[in-house]
Amino acid sequence: MALFDFSIIRSLRKKHNMSITFLAEKSGVSAPVISKLERNRTKAELDTLYKIARVFKMSCTELLNLAETGMTVPVKVTTHTSEEFFFRKIRYKNMECLYGKAPKGGKVSRPAVHGDDFEICWVLSGQLLLTLPTEKHILKKDESIRFDALLEHTYEAQQESEILLLHIKKEQRS
Repeated sequence: MALFDFSIIRSLRKKHNMSITFLAEKSGVSAPVISKLERNRTKAELDTLYKIARVFKMSCTELLNLAETGMTVPVKVTTHTSEEFFFRKIRYKNMECLYGKAPKGGKVSRPAVHGDDFEICWVLSGQLLLTLPTEKHILKKDESIRFDALLEHTYEAQQESEILLLHIKKEQRS
C-alpha cells in the first residue's frame, strides 16, 4: 500500500484553476512528472514536492500532510466525565470529536481546556442551553451551532440530552 496519495496535487491545481502546464512553468517541475505524481505513478522526490508546494504557498510538510490525509488512521475511544456530562472522545491531529450525555440540569463549563479551536455543538436528542459572554442559545434536537472555543461558554441540559461536540483547529493565523 502506498504511503501517500499525491492526487491531492490535482485537487490543489483545480482549486487554483491551474493547468498542469502552468504548474510546471511556475514550479520548474516537468508536466509529465506532475502528471505521474497526480496519478501516483511515480515516487515523489522531496525537492520536487518542495517546488510544487511553493507554488501553492505552502511548505513541503503541509503538502505531505495533505497527501497522507487519505490514509486510514485508527484511534481508540477514551471516556471521561466533566462536571455532570459523560463524554466519549476521539482525537486526531487537527480535531477532536466528543459524544456527550447529560441528565436534565447537567452543566459543563471548561473553556480553559480548549486551544485555538472552533467548537461545533450538535444536539442529537434533548435540549441544551448554550451561554456565551454576550448571548444565549437554546438548541433543540437536530440543531447545531459553531463558535470560537476560546470564548467562555457553558452548556446546560434543559432535558436529558445527547450531543456531539467537534473541536476543530483553526488554520494558522498570520
